[in-house]
Amino acid sequence: MEIDIVTFGKITEIIPNGMMSFSGLTDTDQLKATLEQRYPELAGMKYKLALNKTLVQENKPVIEGAVIAIMPPFSGG
Repeated sequence: MEIDIVTFGKITEIIPNGMMSFSGLTDTDQLKATLEQRYPELAGMKYKLALNKTLVQENKPVIEGAVIAIMPPFSGG
């Protein structure tokens, strides 16, 4: 399965933006585990995922061609 990865902030230094291939990936929990295995620095960071422009609060299915944004903690004001 190929999905588009978009990263922000410090995470951009760890994970490149662009298409990535994953086999056997079905949901966001598996995606996080796979990314943390591929990029061990990510495992020690706090970050959020957005799936197709919607912030992920709980495990969600991931389909071919999905756009995943990986964002460091942020605050607004």
